[in-house]
Amino acid sequence: MSSKLFDLVQLNLPSPVQQLSSPLLEKKQIKLYVKRDDLIHPLLSGNKWRKLKYNLLEAEKLQKKKILTFGGAYSNHIHATAAAGKLFGFDTVGIIRGESYEPLNPTLSFAKEQGMLLDYLNRKTYRLKNTPEVISRLKEKYGDFYLVPEGGSNQMALPGCAEIINELNEQLEGKFDYICTACGSGGTLAGLISSAEKQKMLGFAVLKGADFLNEDVTSLLGNTSPPNWQINLNYHFGGYAKKDQQLSNFCRDFENSHNIFIEPTYTGKMFFGLFDLIKKDFFIKNSTIVALHTGGLQGKEIYSKTGS
Repeated sequence: MSSKLFDLVQLNLPSPVQQLSSPLLEKKQIKLYVKRDDLIHPLLSGNKWRKLKYNLLEAEKLQKKKILTFGGAYSNHIHATAAAGKLFGFDTVGIIRGESYEPLNPTLSFAKEQGMLLDYLNRKTYRLKNTPEVISRLKEKYGDFYLVPEGGSNQMALPGCAEIINELNEQLEGKFDYICTACGSGGTLAGLISSAEKQKMLGFAVLKGADFLNEDVTSLLGNTSPPNWQINLNYHFGGYAKKDQQLSNFCRDFENSHNIFIEPTYTGKMFFGLFDLIKKDFFIKNSTIVALHTGGLQGKEIYSKTGS
């Protein structure tokens, strides 16, 4: 799909690959690389960029000037969509779960500063956000728009995430056995699965009770289910955006050891789970693992203000 949409924005692609070292990795004879998608762009990075890329191109193709999407009050996706609208010239509308309140938190303040129009749905109505009735009411209120689902996970998200495999095949000459990623809505994992040939995909669910993710990923794949993937449900730490002191300490120690900033909602849980599985010999010796850094940091300043 050819377009000049992204020509004026400098994106760090392909994102770099960084090898980690630690006594544990040496002891278990594991090679671990981090795919630094957090470095793609200061405001638009990680899997959010990957999932939005082809949605933005499709919106341009359909001559849609406005993008509407959904998310919670601290949504990385809302943050990224607002940034994308500002960078690439789209009007954006963010439909937020829950009641409106002032002052806005850092995520919603940023979105508003980028020009995103914020609106709210109570939690009961929000659960019906994908129904024709709710979408019809939103169209009556906001006019013609291109709809991106919550989390950005739809069919248009897959090819952007699939490009990660192409980049890794060049960067590591295809010599890796596993790719690990945090899982919220399943789009990133589905995109990776759609492109991988011999590698295994391992997702780490960040939500409690996320058995539905297996069905969602299968649906995104066109109701096919290759045998090369699984989702681990054991490292959610109580649910979305939940954490404890153990996870907070891990994130701090990881940053100090590797000079890579992570957060406890997505990447922290994935790396915690990954290192725990390495300790438990889940991976055979001499395995090469790539951990996808899906971004979501929203800048250290926002992170420190939220205390997340």
